[in-house]
Amino acid sequence: MLGLLLLLGTLPAAAQRHQRAKTSKAKMPAKTRTKTATRTQRAAPTRRSHQRQRAKSKEQLERERQANLARIQEAGKVLTQTTQKKEATLGQLNVIKEKLTVKQGQIQHISTQLKGIETNVHQTAKQVLTTQQQLANLKTEYARLMYAASKTSSGFNQLMFLFAAESFNQFVLRLRYVRQYTEERQRQAQRIMGTQQQLSHQLDGLTQQRQKQKSLLTTQLVENRNLLGLKNEQDEVVQQLSQQEQGLRAELAQRQRAVAQLDGLIAQRVREEIARAARAARLAAAAERRRAARAAAGRSSRGGRSADDADASANPESDAPEETSADRRASRVALTPQTALLSSNFAGNKGRLPWPVARGFVAQHFGRHAHPVLKHVVVENRGVDIQTTTNEPVRSVFAGRVLTVAQVPGMNTIVMIQHGEYFTVYARLRSVNVHEGQQVDARETIGSAATDADGTAIVQFQVWRNSANLNPEGWLGHK
Repeated sequence: MLGLLLLLGTLPAAAQRHQRAKTSKAKMPAKTRTKTATRTQRAAPTRRSHQRQRAKSKEQLERERQANLARIQEAGKVLTQTTQKKEATLGQLNVIKEKLTVKQGQIQHISTQLKGIETNVHQTAKQVLTTQQQLANLKTEYARLMYAASKTSSGFNQLMFLFAAESFNQFVLRLRYVRQYTEERQRQAQRIMGTQQQLSHQLDGLTQQRQKQKSLLTTQLVENRNLLGLKNEQDEVVQQLSQQEQGLRAELAQRQRAVAQLDGLIAQRVREEIARAARAARLAAAAERRRAARAAAGRSSRGGRSADDADASANPESDAPEETSADRRASRVALTPQTALLSSNFAGNKGRLPWPVARGFVAQHFGRHAHPVLKHVVVENRGVDIQTTTNEPVRSVFAGRVLTVAQVPGMNTIVMIQHGEYFTVYARLRSVNVHEGQQVDARETIGSAATDADGTAIVQFQVWRNSANLNPEGWLGHK
């Protein structure tokens, strides 16, 4: 028994801890062991979920980067057309502003990547330090194992130790401890090799992250210089346009007159459509009453009432086909089951409608804005001005019926499409491929973008619900 205690004393700390852990685990209640195993199983999915989140974030950043590059390419194509004239134009200023916005988005995107890499570098560096400490501890423990093993490396010493047992049970115990001792030493060697490989992977990842960080910093410096160049270019264009104040004011006055005429036309056509729908609904209701009256007359003819009397009672003066004051006072389009479904579908696609043009950017947003050049001058936009390329096809954003095709001075040709109680307006078209009353599908080409004297192609897009003017940007989806 003394030899057994001596053997336990010569076993290294790791082997003893391993043996104690097995003993304590065996003594542990079943419920406690189940909780421990459950926590261990939960930890792995949590780590995997964090990895998926980081991967998703990288994919999202890459999509944003590609979108910014596409916007820059579109702006470059538009700028090529608007810079053919020597004089500075508002179209050129719009393009420069769009490029500035995209460039700032790119720089912000790079900053976000740098923050993520910095966090990863910090975490990896901490992991490297932890792994190095673990490796040092493992090597120290392995050295103790090897030192203890050197004392009993001779097979003769091990046999003497085994056969010196005072009983068979003691012999079995000594044999078991010798085997555990050898297995622990082998496991320790495997732990050292695995930790060394882990450390090598961590160091390689740390090197790659730092290289990517250095590359992004260089890119950020270049983009900052490009941003500064764009700002200088913007200042030059604004300065040139400031010298054309008289022409800009005349252009603004002409635009305001065109906008007023367009607003009047839209308001008139919406009122007419609301009145027409009200009259149609009234006549449909009257026809339904007459049909009901005829059916009742047929049933009561045997009671002495004639069908002519029933028709006369079912045709009051209010059912006359002429438009009434009640029709003109209606404030919203009276919907049939078909147009109600169309309105519901249009409303359900809010934020997902396709752009009226495939290429372009918002040059002027909805609402009131300060003039980009003229001081103390505010302009109001009932839609969005989308600057695009010459002859760019203009598409319907949703299925509907062409309500109006008209010419408005300063707005070229306009097309108004009805979608139940919703209306979309497309202004500044050069040519039109549709006619009034025609049914069109979503993304169907209805015309092409016109180009003004400055070489700028801008399509104005508006959205209305009955007589209420809505912000189109809230309805359009991502390009």
